[in-house]
Amino acid sequence: MRRKIITTGDGSSTIHIEDWNEQYHSKHGAIQEAYHVFIQNGLHLFKQPSIHVLEMGFGTGLNALITLLESNKLKLDVKYTGVEAFPISKMEFDQLNYVEELNAHEVRQQFKRMHDFEWGKQLQLTNNFSLQKRNCDFFEVADVEVFDLIYFDAFGARVQPQLWTAEMFGIMYNALKPKGVLVTYAAKGSVRRAMQEVGYAVERLPGPPGKREMLRATRP
Repeated sequence: MRRKIITTGDGSSTIHIEDWNEQYHSKHGAIQEAYHVFIQNGLHLFKQPSIHVLEMGFGTGLNALITLLESNKLKLDVKYTGVEAFPISKMEFDQLNYVEELNAHEVRQQFKRMHDFEWGKQLQLTNNFSLQKRNCDFFEVADVEVFDLIYFDAFGARVQPQLWTAEMFGIMYNALKPKGVLVTYAAKGSVRRAMQEVGYAVERLPGPPGKREMLRATRP
């Protein structure tokens, strides 16, 4: 599929898939969306000294990069697992401007290593942030009660409806520890109902710029 790098509303870049008319991040602001959905309404809920995060849709690595920065600020030990079926290319990575837009030049090498290191291996990027990337289909995730927090950042239901079903959210439910949380930018009624069908307690929350609402789901 045809792909190109575009600049979003807050000045940060993302990848646009022309054949789908779909972006990896919000066209209203990639960094703003990541902070609002995954950090403010996800990571910041947790007060314990360590947390295990699963990202469904590792993509550009933006959410992982911001989580690394937050782990340093919060002195939070983060074990991060990113799942991605179709990794971005080196040429695409080289055009991303997240380090500059975040004024995070001190972690430029860590961000590059996120993309360069071998899939399936465990990488200690800082004293309190480790990363494992899995190159696999979302439906292959088979973890049971491993994760405290899931960033569900798949492409939208318009283009990949199979990823927004009760079957998928059941896989995520099993992967979460009791009281674990899943956050996503999506807010469609069909997505909320699929989550509830599995057994989550679901909240509608104010969305990031350009979206009225988002969803947060908690495993009882």
